[in-house]
Amino acid sequence: MRVIAGKYRGLNLAEFKGRDIRPTADRVKESLFNILSAQVAGARVLDLFCGSGNLGIEAISRGAEFAHFNDISKDSIAVLNKNLSRLKDTNYSVTALDYSVCLARTGKFGIIFIDPPYAAEHGVNALKIIAQGNNLTEDGIAVFERDRSFDGEISGLEMYDERKYGKTYLSFFRRA
Repeated sequence: MRVIAGKYRGLNLAEFKGRDIRPTADRVKESLFNILSAQVAGARVLDLFCGSGNLGIEAISRGAEFAHFNDISKDSIAVLNKNLSRLKDTNYSVTALDYSVCLARTGKFGIIFIDPPYAAEHGVNALKIIAQGNNLTEDGIAVFERDRSFDGEISGLEMYDERKYGKTYLSFFRRA
């Protein structure tokens, strides 16, 4: 796992041992950031289920103004902090909160990455909280990563695009 583009291009990131954690594959991440290229520079980014910080760090590398990382797992936060310590930037913050508490306590973001454990319904619940709350800027985007197509509706959000990469689906949402 590495940073693909920007000022930290080529930086290898610390990863988790074992198969319990599933970081976003480099080819999926590259496609994701190609899609978001016009929105990343200058954006405030939330990496909600951050794991190692792979997506938020990529955003910082590509010019995001600020990134907030959140994960409830102490192991994830330890790997994240190891990765963040290698950056020269300090334009980020870290919390170890339940996702619903994080969303209630943080401000507005131009991009929100939602990449929860696939087996749980945390991602759909996070989208519902985002739709009801004040977490997305007017032209903000929430990106939901999971192992199947999104097949529902979220009142207050519109799914405007969905892409499939192998077994990974990326669903893109904006305010309705």
